[in-house]
Amino acid sequence: MTHKPKIAMYWAAGCGGCEIGFLGIGEKLLEVEANLELIFCPCLVDTKKKDLESLDKEEIALTFFNGAIRTAEDEKMAKRLRDKSRLLVAFGTCAGEGGIPGLSNFSAQQNIYQSVYTDNYSTPNEAATIPKEKTSVPEGELHLPPLLEKVKKLNEVVQVDYYLPGCPPEAHRIEEVLDHVMQGKELPPAGSVLGAGQKTVCEECRREKQDKSIPRFYRTHEIIPEETKCLLEQGIICMGISTRDGCGGLCPEVNMPCTGCYGTPEGITDQGAKMASALGSILDISGIKNKEDEDIEEKVRLTVSTFLDYAGTFYRFTLPNSILKGRKSCGE
Repeated sequence: MTHKPKIAMYWAAGCGGCEIGFLGIGEKLLEVEANLELIFCPCLVDTKKKDLESLDKEEIALTFFNGAIRTAEDEKMAKRLRDKSRLLVAFGTCAGEGGIPGLSNFSAQQNIYQSVYTDNYSTPNEAATIPKEKTSVPEGELHLPPLLEKVKKLNEVVQVDYYLPGCPPEAHRIEEVLDHVMQGKELPPAGSVLGAGQKTVCEECRREKQDKSIPRFYRTHEIIPEETKCLLEQGIICMGISTRDGCGGLCPEVNMPCTGCYGTPEGITDQGAKMASALGSILDISGIKNKEDEDIEEKVRLTVSTFLDYAGTFYRFTLPNSILKGRKSCGE
């Protein structure tokens, strides 16, 4: 009997979209089932942690690890799966760069609890009860993994072999990685980004682009954009200019701006800073008569005041991987 290579998938701090993305490979799942054994995936397969612990070191050929590192359990599972896996892939932008969970790095842990459990109008909680790490019930003691002080990306906890960006990654990109394992193809150097390019979404976007000079910005509900012209040139914040390519420019294709889910492009250390720099270079100041510094500063202030959420716009998917990283703690 020939033993099939084992693969695994784990869901840390994320929305579950990566599991849906994995299932999105459709009929390819039949080929995967015929050639690989999905040994561990809490969302899809009824195996337990003890089954994972019983495996030998690096017995799993490939693990897709999705979600950011938010709790102590996430960190523990990342280390355990690293030990059991020959190849560990940061699957999706949450694992690769912190993702949307990483935006909580702008808030102190206590403020997060307060927002969710005591200040949330949809959650009745007159006693202002905050979850505890240990709770005794008649059946025994319940344990809730504590939140870490900050959300981390996967490579802050363990060594990552490859990165597969996206929110979630596109199905055909997932298939490419699975084919590497099923067909024994040679993989690129460790640390490489798979299923994406080295340029930006603007490079694969089919919209017409001209010299940009933007007098003001709009939120998406304030304007119906032309379907062929660059969205950024129409004053809509489109993150394509500071986002890695590989998605096919799907959002601009349907008249919606890129939100940056494929993360930081090759050679860029901070997606938000890149976007801010780009906007500064294309802001139209031709209407300012004197071009004095204070007049330009006022123009910039009025322009950026139209942004509802700076962090959520420029660092929606990459805050833990940015220069900022989030709110500074005492002593930092």
